[in-house]
Amino acid sequence: MAVKQIQEEILTLKKEQDVVILAHYYQPIEIQEIADHLGGSLGLSRLANKTDKNYIIFAGVDFMAETASILNQNKKVLIPNPESCCPMAAYLTADKVKEYRINNPNLPVVVYINSTAAVKAESDICCTSANAVKIVKRISSEFNTKAVLFGPDANLADYSEQKSGIKCIKMPEEGNCYVHSQLTIEDMEKIRIAHPKSQILVHPECIREVRELADFIGSTGQMYNLVKNNTTLESDFCIGTERGLMERMVQDFPNKNFHLISEKLLCYNMKKNTIELMRYVLDHLDDPMFEVKVPPEIAKKALKPIEKMLEYS
Repeated sequence: MAVKQIQEEILTLKKEQDVVILAHYYQPIEIQEIADHLGGSLGLSRLANKTDKNYIIFAGVDFMAETASILNQNKKVLIPNPESCCPMAAYLTADKVKEYRINNPNLPVVVYINSTAAVKAESDICCTSANAVKIVKRISSEFNTKAVLFGPDANLADYSEQKSGIKCIKMPEEGNCYVHSQLTIEDMEKIRIAHPKSQILVHPECIREVRELADFIGSTGQMYNLVKNNTTLESDFCIGTERGLMERMVQDFPNKNFHLISEKLLCYNMKKNTIELMRYVLDHLDDPMFEVKVPPEIAKKALKPIEKMLEYS
């Protein structure tokens, strides 16, 4: 069946069945095209909390669907492919957070939204790549400390420490996003030579040496908005994040030119969701295989740091 036909069937079915589809910028472009809401982690977290639909299909990875479940315990949250997981989130467990707390008493725990529900439940506040610096400043002020515990992404911790002046103790030292951490100094130098008039945009999950060679460092949503608000008729952008965002911008801003910094910028886990699976789920909304349900006791604990993040954002 042609992709266009599948998309049309999905658009019809979701209206008939009280379904809202949330999709991250890193999803395949054909999924982005049929989503009700498209965005980065923070934007989608907020939207998940506001929907009046009984079924939420979250086209993303597992921790995103978990966040939607935490915020919507009375709704059914579904993920098209239950194997769509985030390797970064796997770097940190609830038990490890407890160990870090014991070894660093009195320090607040900041966990990236890219973490499991169980890890969120052991934290004081969550953050996204868009608000991490602000969150680190606010929570350290609240706890009257000059340091915080931060996980699981060590590069985002390093960036937050640079920008906030607050020591961010990494939980763990090696935590990283395998997509963004692949970008190298050589990649940056090559793209600068190939497109000398372009603005180079990279994600804070990149290593420090790469970030220092960029013109702009920001989340997916911040990159999108920078391009959107650019008033130059002819403008070039080199994109240093998962290619799904660039595919979205190519469609939305046809008068601008885009270049992917490296062909390595592909999240295989995000791409495990397919348009065919999206269609299948709409015929199996009550199949427990697709449901992501955070247990009430964990959801209750995890809700507090998420709500505090939204309040501080």
